[in-house]
Amino acid sequence: MACLSPWQLQKFQQDGFLVLEGFLSAEECVAMQQRIGEIVAEMDVPLHCRTEFSTQEEEQLRAQGSTDYFLSSGDKIRFFFEKGVFDEKGNFLVPPEKSINKIGHALHAHDPVFKSITHSPKVQTLARSLGLQMPVVVQSMYIFKQPHFGGEVSPHQDASFLYTEPLGRVLGVWIAVEDATLENGCLWFIPGSHTRALVLIHGEVVHKSKQNLSDRSRHAYTFHFMEASGTTWSPENWLQPTAELPFPPLYT
Repeated sequence: MACLSPWQLQKFQQDGFLVLEGFLSAEECVAMQQRIGEIVAEMDVPLHCRTEFSTQEEEQLRAQGSTDYFLSSGDKIRFFFEKGVFDEKGNFLVPPEKSINKIGHALHAHDPVFKSITHSPKVQTLARSLGLQMPVVVQSMYIFKQPHFGGEVSPHQDASFLYTEPLGRVLGVWIAVEDATLENGCLWFIPGSHTRALVLIHGEVVHKSKQNLSDRSRHAYTFHFMEASGTTWSPENWLQPTAELPFPPLYT
């Protein structure tokens, strides 16, 4: 199980991130990839909802701030696309399965494969070893980092988008479903991390990834949880719990 040692806890508190090699089995990673393949095969996104996901902060605010499809995706499974994959009419210029930037933001709630990974005993044990009393899952994403044009993610803090009072109550879990390398856009603080590595990310640590210029994708599943005990979730966050989907407790 994934109970952190005192050294690992100290390392996480010191560095703001922690790499756990081999956290998932190869079978679990394959199951996620196969399920995503099925979800993509069934994808049906109306022309007016074909939103290009920007990884640059200024473009995010400009493009997504007025996009209801994005802002209302917190309790749904929706598709967001790389820049330059549509013509002026919204038709695909590349194969649809190669056009997706990410799928979000409620795989953890609505899909049984991702729900089982998110709430797995080892994830719960990891959260308990971090001292979390009432963690809730606030969002999840499957990130494709497509070959040749998977977008750069500029340096950022997750807590800027998922703001709480007090700070330090949001944690990210980033799981490499495929090999993450320098060539295909790994996270900047794990140059050369391998498949099945889990990265624990403090909400305030600055991190980024570069554009994928290789001929291999870099699939990853990521989700965030928040310590709900004694924490106020900012009403200014774009992501809000809804009547249909309150933030689900991590512990089952």
